[in-house]
Amino acid sequence: MSAGSATAVERAQNSALQPSRLSYADIVDLADTAPLVLQARVLNMIALPPAPATNVVPGTRRYYIEAQVTGLIRGDGGISPTVSYLYDVPLDARGKPPKLKKTTVILFARAGARPGEIQLTARDAQLAATPAEISRVKAILSDLVAPGAPPRILGLGDAFHVAGTVAGEGETQIFLRTENGEPVSLSIIRRPGLEPRWALALGEIVDEAARPPERGSLLWYRLACGLPPSLPPRSVRTLAAPDAEAARADYELVIAALGRCDRTRPAS
Repeated sequence: MSAGSATAVERAQNSALQPSRLSYADIVDLADTAPLVLQARVLNMIALPPAPATNVVPGTRRYYIEAQVTGLIRGDGGISPTVSYLYDVPLDARGKPPKLKKTTVILFARAGARPGEIQLTARDAQLAATPAEISRVKAILSDLVAPGAPPRILGLGDAFHVAGTVAGEGETQIFLRTENGEPVSLSIIRRPGLEPRWALALGEIVDEAARPPERGSLLWYRLACGLPPSLPPRSVRTLAAPDAEAARADYELVIAALGRCDRTRPAS
């Protein structure tokens, strides 16, 4: 078994029965792409013959699972009271699956081809439904659909830099490309003798007094997990060399302040 496969199995084992060890960014990745989020009680699990199961991670076995829906966290309300789906269940050291029957789980899914069928959006899109996890998932979903929620970031647009009249003074503005086309920009201001300040504008007007987003918030996630690590050449193609260098340095300041995206699983 490869190191990558072992890691995948360990993640699956952690999520089969135990409380989730997924990070904030991991849960947002799952929630952001799932049309259906269900709370369900496992009624039955039937092992599929190994031969027909394709792309099964080593150390797991594919099961056909039937579950009773006990709560619709996200969806249009047209879900069947009993659902069925396929799930690659992690096996223990003896090659045995955990006893999932009668356990309550959270499912990130999409509708299947037939009524009552659903499809998990990822291999690890089934979590143990602890009260803390249900609360965390509901809070994230509320943030995702809230009016004015920060949009998905597709990349970086143009950057502009204006040097000040004294050494060490300057301002950089960097525009972001978003999924919904809404204007979003970063503003970085440097003043002699002061720490550099940066702010994000969700709209046409830059509020220089705005605070950087709090780590673990949806806005932080959109930036920390959506921005590239460095300013691409096309963003500074119209700038003179000194201004382009200043813009790159200011962008690096923002990336360092945001910190590392805390994903522990591949992005969906």
